[in-house]
Amino acid sequence: MSFFGAVFASLTLYWQWHLSGVALALPFLVFILIGFAASYVIRTPGEGIKPSPKEERAIMWSSIGEGVGLFLAANIVMNLDRPDLLLPSMALVVGLHFLPIAFAAGFRPFYVLGTALVVAAIMGFFVGAPTGGEVAGFMAAGALWLASGIAVRRDWVAKGRTAATI
Repeated sequence: MSFFGAVFASLTLYWQWHLSGVALALPFLVFILIGFAASYVIRTPGEGIKPSPKEERAIMWSSIGEGVGLFLAANIVMNLDRPDLLLPSMALVVGLHFLPIAFAAGFRPFYVLGTALVVAAIMGFFVGAPTGGEVAGFMAAGALWLASGIAVRRDWVAKGRTAATI
């Protein structure tokens, strides 16, 4: 999630603000920081959060659907000559992909994340160019980074509980 937050932020900087070079790498610093935290938690002894087989299937099929959806959304908006709708369309697809995972896992924060991304997309569609792309892109990046941080913390807390009971 953190990586895709950085992708949303970089694409927004490039497409909406027309930045290039090192500026496009800056969002990946957030990804790296969250990655270091995740790496630390992964190496921490204890049982973390492990998805059930039902959750793993939902993740797999939702991710496949997300990939197909992103491909279709990108092609549709580009063929309609509406690149201003690309970031909102991407946020919509990514948001919708979290909802079946939330349902399968019974995990309320994924409903919140999916809804936040869908709301970012809707705002991006209705605000209009160029601000709509900025809103959708940066809101999507922020939601994904926040969710990543929460996920890392959740696993850390879970590992702390199992380590305390051992």
